[in-house]
Amino acid sequence: MTAVQQAPDAGQTAPSPPARPGGPPARRGPTGRLRRTPETPPTGVARLVPRTASARIRTLTALAAVLLVALLAVSWWAIANAREGVRVIGHDAGPQVVATGDLYFQLTDMDAQLANALLIGGAAGGGRDQALARYNENRQKAGDALLKAAKLADERTEDNTARDVLDALGRYERFAGQALLLDEQSGHASGPPSQQVIELYQRATDLMKLDLLPKAYNLTLDNGTLVRHTYEDKRSAVLTGRTWILVTGLALLAVLVAFQLFLAARFRRLLNLPLVAATLGTFVLVVAGTAMLSGQADHLRKAKQEGFDSILALSRTRAISNSAAADETRFLLDPGRADAYEQVYLSKSQTVLYLKAGNLTEYNTAVQKDLSFEPGRAPFLGFLGTEANRPTESDERRAQLVDALNKILKDYQKVQANDRQMRTLVHGGKRDQAVAARGASAADFTEYDRSLQALAQIHQKAFDEAVEDGDGGTRGWYAVLPIAGIVIAVLVLIGVRPRLAEYRWSK
Repeated sequence: MTAVQQAPDAGQTAPSPPARPGGPPARRGPTGRLRRTPETPPTGVARLVPRTASARIRTLTALAAVLLVALLAVSWWAIANAREGVRVIGHDAGPQVVATGDLYFQLTDMDAQLANALLIGGAAGGGRDQALARYNENRQKAGDALLKAAKLADERTEDNTARDVLDALGRYERFAGQALLLDEQSGHASGPPSQQVIELYQRATDLMKLDLLPKAYNLTLDNGTLVRHTYEDKRSAVLTGRTWILVTGLALLAVLVAFQLFLAARFRRLLNLPLVAATLGTFVLVVAGTAMLSGQADHLRKAKQEGFDSILALSRTRAISNSAAADETRFLLDPGRADAYEQVYLSKSQTVLYLKAGNLTEYNTAVQKDLSFEPGRAPFLGFLGTEANRPTESDERRAQLVDALNKILKDYQKVQANDRQMRTLVHGGKRDQAVAARGASAADFTEYDRSLQALAQIHQKAFDEAVEDGDGGTRGWYAVLPIAGIVIAVLVLIGVRPRLAEYRWSK
């Protein structure tokens, strides 16, 4: 008997076929035909994951574009900070500080030469004319430096300070002119000038020390602070930009490499040449940008630490040394204030080169000892000690600095020995011989000042080179960045479009 398959009774539902492994169960519809229940849509983070090849290609392309824009933006920002740092330090506040430092020196030298002229008197061949000629020369240079500082002033407070210095300088010149005229009318040829002349000079030199020099130093201090803050902020920004270029650049390279591997696996292509070119271009851009910013950070450091700091310190050293030399003249010119001038001379000398000493005699004894040093291990402090301990990377420049500083120390020892001789003569009641010795020692002080200028020139050269390298280091990058960005983006699109078209055709 043949078995006959029976239809299901009315009202009895046919059994559902088994579900396909890994898929939703199949169910019968109202007509009895099979239909598959739609898959449950992904939720949460899974919704963000592209599920098709074309979607993955578009996602990788968009991610590469975003990272490329971030790389270009970070590079642009870092370059802008590097250029601003070089501008402020090398062309704006930095030169202004140097100009006001020169102003400080010229003002102190004016007062020193005024004291020399009054001390020498009108004796033939005494050197009064030379002192007055140098006074007038310094007055002109001080005016030029003041005008330059006022021209470079970019804030109202700086401009007001420059105007106040100019006004005080006019009052100083009036007192100085009255003292010189009265001294000339009195026929002073030798010995101390009259009390009236000394009183006028005291008014002039007090105005210089209590008004002119502090205001001139304020100009230097304000702009020196601006240089320091600019250096710290801009160099930090450059180094931060370098770090972000590495981060975004490496992320972009990782995306491009992953893109290459995905296309190779999906479309059976060993290499996508446009993507390879885009990857190489990105690598070159990241390496070049990182190297450029590292160079800019180094240029800023050299301009600030190996150039500007030393130039400013040596300018202050020259001014203080010159003021101390004037105190020697004041010591002879104004016996009523001799003790005060001697103490001030010691204070200024220790500012230039500090050695532990309780009085001027002990200080001179300490100075005449061996002052040889190793770079970074100077046995003395003060401005010259800071200069001796200042680090530098160039071996050739370090050797030049050590030789120049040793020459300064030897000349400084002569200056202090001459001072000791002059004071010994005064204390021995031989004032006329002390005045003559003071005049004879002027050549040694001039040689010492020239040694300071020679060392400053070494640092000035380093400063100029660093600023020039900083200006050239970023030249052309504002054109390179957009061009490189466009080229890389176009190469990525060229590599992607055929694959998308191939995918659509294969479907």
